[in-house]
Amino acid sequence: MDSIFSHLTSVYKNRGGVYAVLLDPDKKNDDLLISKVEQANESDVDILFVGGSLMMDGKNHHRVKTIKSLSNIPVIFFPGSTSQINKYFDAVLFLSVLSGRNPHYLIGEQVISAPIIHDLKLETIPTAYLLLDGGSQSTVEFMSGTKPIPMTRPDITLAHALAAEFMGMKYVYLEAGSGAKKSVSKEIIKQCAENLNIQIIVGGGIKTPEDAASKIEAGATIVVTGSIFESSKNKFHMKNFSDAIHRC
Repeated sequence: MDSIFSHLTSVYKNRGGVYAVLLDPDKKNDDLLISKVEQANESDVDILFVGGSLMMDGKNHHRVKTIKSLSNIPVIFFPGSTSQINKYFDAVLFLSVLSGRNPHYLIGEQVISAPIIHDLKLETIPTAYLLLDGGSQSTVEFMSGTKPIPMTRPDITLAHALAAEFMGMKYVYLEAGSGAKKSVSKEIIKQCAENLNIQIIVGGGIKTPEDAASKIEAGATIVVTGSIFESSKNKFHMKNFSDAIHRC
């Protein structure tokens, strides 16, 4: 079987873009998880990212097991902490918060988690996580003590992204933060895409299918949505986003 990374690269080459939905396996989402996995299965979503910055109970492993049992698509760990690692994931985004200067999230958590990931024989996908200022304080910013990169400084973002490539990362994750007021700009994505030889993930504040498609057109490989589907008032469905991304 091909690696998850190879599979995602193939999806990108064949479909023009990869659509990921982020699920937070916290108790606040208990009533939504099953329906969101089922919707993802039916909506041509390519992958599920699963994880969160803060778990308010000890049942997230059970929830990941449930997600995996229901999902028809790869389930990839989006790390919040080492305690969330378990055997039910298909792969792990082995993240380093490269935009921050907190050593615990640059290398500390990675050292703690590495033996566990090795023991579970989980595929790792080295990923540089760059937090950009989406106009509101995100949970990641608060929990990690990371100061976001200003959207008005694409040069700083590019410098970090180039460092990620030179360090051997496979992905650069440009993140505006969950529930961001504004998403990562097309100009930033375009500048990174024109100067990098590695793939780009973009998430945070993506509220419409058109916005999602614009990220792919600017040079992103994977577009991630999450909190947009947590409101029952949302008029969009995952299939709208999937269709827009795959048309690019």
